[in-house]
Amino acid sequence: MSEIESTRIEEDLLGQVEVPSSAYYGVQTLRAIHNFTLSDVPLSAYPDFIVALAMVKQAAAAANHELGYLSDRKHQAITTACQRIINGEYHDQFVVDMIQGGAGTSTNMNANEVIANIALESLGCAKGDYHEVHPNNDVNMAQSTNDAYPTAIRLGLLLGHNQLLSSLEQLVDAFKAKATEFDHILKMGRTQLQDAVPMTLGQEFNAFATNLEEDLVRLRTLVPEIMCEMNLGGTAIGTGINADPAYQALAVRALAQVSGQPVKAASDLVEATSDMGDFILHSGMLKRTAMKLSKICNDLRLLSSGPRTGINEINLPPRQPGSSIMPGKVNPVIPEAVNQVAFQIVGNDIAITMAAEAGQLQLNVMEPLIAYKMFESVRLLQRSMDMLRELCVDGITANEQHCVHLVEQSIGLVTALNPYIGYQNSSRIAKKALATGRGILELVREEQLLDEEMLADILTPQNMIAPRLGSVKN
Repeated sequence: MSEIESTRIEEDLLGQVEVPSSAYYGVQTLRAIHNFTLSDVPLSAYPDFIVALAMVKQAAAAANHELGYLSDRKHQAITTACQRIINGEYHDQFVVDMIQGGAGTSTNMNANEVIANIALESLGCAKGDYHEVHPNNDVNMAQSTNDAYPTAIRLGLLLGHNQLLSSLEQLVDAFKAKATEFDHILKMGRTQLQDAVPMTLGQEFNAFATNLEEDLVRLRTLVPEIMCEMNLGGTAIGTGINADPAYQALAVRALAQVSGQPVKAASDLVEATSDMGDFILHSGMLKRTAMKLSKICNDLRLLSSGPRTGINEINLPPRQPGSSIMPGKVNPVIPEAVNQVAFQIVGNDIAITMAAEAGQLQLNVMEPLIAYKMFESVRLLQRSMDMLRELCVDGITANEQHCVHLVEQSIGLVTALNPYIGYQNSSRIAKKALATGRGILELVREEQLLDEEMLADILTPQNMIAPRLGSVKN
């Protein structure tokens, strides 16, 4: 029989509650644990968010200390506690569900209580002895959930942004490497899933790289621009009630120093407290990148389809047996997984959009859902890009001879001859090739529409994959 864990008594507005003696959180966090058993995803699932919360509290303490409202002793204890959380300690004490009522109050109080109790221990006091360091009076001094919480969300997204950019940049480089490797391989391009005109496999993979690189450039500039404006100091609704007139500037400056991020004060704190438009923009950018990834993965699946009855121009690295009933089958499981991540990110974007719209008057109480889905989208997107690069793109190989064979057998080859034999001849030859199963070149030679020297020149790969002077003759 296990020993019953000892408890301590804490009290709030609603009365007394027994809190586990070992817990660094307190009564308000415990109430939230009991109230919100929804996603089963605790705050601790997103370390950048926890670190950002601690940074906000440390910055607030620094500003209050500089203004003379927080003693040296309390300031040092709170700063030490925040630093320990920033360094990765005590994250398991952030236990509230990401989805919660109260506009994030439970998250804010979880942070306040944990920081207060770590600070108390550093002072040689017992957990819960809030006469020495109080979660509300000291850790939450000059703050409201309504400015501390959204500031932490924004900062948490900024803290993880470079890692997201790094994953995207590495994926772009992986596609560029394949573009170089496959640059000499002639293949048939396709539109509407029908043969179109020749290109190289390198051009196809370079287009994948360019497609994603566009988003890399935009994410580098957009996210810092829209996420660096903080409403810290606005307190309850943006008017700054309960804060010293000098507090906001000092707190934001301290936050920039603690975080190393170029954060700045929002120009209109009332607007910044209620508006969630920046999160819609950020989420939309994540969705755009996810959709591009999904489209690329669709292409990879098509290009590797077969192996005997599909396009089969490339081979994806085999990662696991593909069927419990069909021996020898290997599925494109990595691109398939990325597709599903992309669909989840689209769903998250819809949730964020609806939550942003659902705010009323001076506050948006749906911020917890926005925070949850923003951090989830970032994490899913980053992990999917790393997975796609490491387990798929880096190991792709080309079936060069098969690519060339498809070009030679394709009706689409007639397009390259069109400027030289005319549209009517080209249409007639294409129709005849389809009807008889014979090749385009065979029929052109049979009808002596072009001599061998001209054919050889036209069919030179470099002459079929780019504009050419003198090719427009009719």
